[in-house]
Amino acid sequence: MSQDHISNVLAERYASPAMRAIWSGEGKVRLERDYWIAVLKAQRDLGIAVPDGVIESYERVKDQINLASIMKRERVTRHDVKARIEEFCELAGHEHLHKGMTSRDLTENVEQLQVYRALQLIETKSIAALIRFATRAKQLRDIPFTARTHNVAAQVTTLGKRIAMSGEEMLLAHQSLVNVLQTYPARGLKGAVGTRLDQITLFNGDAGKARALEQRVLVHLGLPKALDAVGQVYPRSLDFRAVSVLTELASGPGNFAKTIRLMAGHELASEGFAKGQVGSSAMPHKMNSRSCERINGLHVILKGYLAMAAGLAGDQWNEGDVSCSVVRRVMLPDAFLAMDGLLETLLTVLDQMEVFEAVVETELNRYLPFLLTTTVMMEAVKKGAGREGAHEAIKEHAVAAIGDLRTGKIVQNDLLQRLAADKRLGLSAAELQHVLDQGRANSGDAGAQVDFFAEQVEALAKAKPEAARYNPGTIL
Repeated sequence: MSQDHISNVLAERYASPAMRAIWSGEGKVRLERDYWIAVLKAQRDLGIAVPDGVIESYERVKDQINLASIMKRERVTRHDVKARIEEFCELAGHEHLHKGMTSRDLTENVEQLQVYRALQLIETKSIAALIRFATRAKQLRDIPFTARTHNVAAQVTTLGKRIAMSGEEMLLAHQSLVNVLQTYPARGLKGAVGTRLDQITLFNGDAGKARALEQRVLVHLGLPKALDAVGQVYPRSLDFRAVSVLTELASGPGNFAKTIRLMAGHELASEGFAKGQVGSSAMPHKMNSRSCERINGLHVILKGYLAMAAGLAGDQWNEGDVSCSVVRRVMLPDAFLAMDGLLETLLTVLDQMEVFEAVVETELNRYLPFLLTTTVMMEAVKKGAGREGAHEAIKEHAVAAIGDLRTGKIVQNDLLQRLAADKRLGLSAAELQHVLDQGRANSGDAGAQVDFFAEQVEALAKAKPEAARYNPGTIL
């Protein structure tokens, strides 16, 4: 590596080897060469004359990839595709590639193939993450926990329900991802302005053979279908769709990571802390949630690429232009590298996270009378109190009790005793104690919600056993 080399942090620090292989310079050249050969074979099979040994010559040298040599040619031609054609043909000793094709017949389809294969890899890892979300949710299904809204103690939930919340959000996004994969169309082999004119000319005016050629190429690509009335470039709204589904898929993990960071600050949970890990160069006691911070940071990056994709959607001139090229060279690979790194990190956190049940219980005991105020209000209403009057009475005592706790006037939460003494509610100390005893484990429908989420994920795991077996690589 030269001294002035500028690295791609997303590729070198966060993404997996499998995702890097899809988007690497050599990986793309190899896909292009496979595509050229597939087109040449299809043309031969449909009647275009190709001398014996030509295809074999191309196949023999397709893996001889010298990016520096290709770049040297591009500095002369100032055309990336022409440079790659010249390089491949010189290696093979023939000039039979690219007949009837424009540059976009090559690059659009190959870039779409990269997107499609990258989406498939993301789908596998997203199912692996969902399986871990479901596993954790089931493990923690019945542990009562202080739920927070506006980051303030609200009601009783369970730890499993909190995990399932983020998992369900990711499950919804996974359904969007599946839809994108099932409907993602290739541009196809359409020529300079999308009319197939040059292929039709090559086949002596036989438009049927030109269409048949495209169908054979579509089989090679493995994409579900092709656009028909497309121009020189496929609509960049397809790029927006791809990056959008990545951003959506990252949202559940983003909420989960932020919540784990908040929980870690109260010592309720940890993302895990490996042997030898250092939390701070200055403060030896620190055990920062650095992996969850990474998840949130990579999600921000994805939203930045989504803005770039949105800027290209609906911005093509006539049959197409390539003003989008410089943006897409950055946006497409890096969005997938960022998402891949996010999922690798998420899987690691889900595998290694810890919950500190003793701290969870201590927090619950402190807040439990406050968490049950809605239940107390319903019991008071059933005894004949007006709903608004009961609300006001409970609020008065709750505000006074929390104030006394905060200033040290009391050390135990005595809210229920205060409520028992208030005639407006009509509830005895015994009735309120019963509410407290029942309330600790009364998290409503939380357990059933965890079960329903887990059932949906189990169905996915059965359909995609390779995802169930996936384990993340070692993250930095």
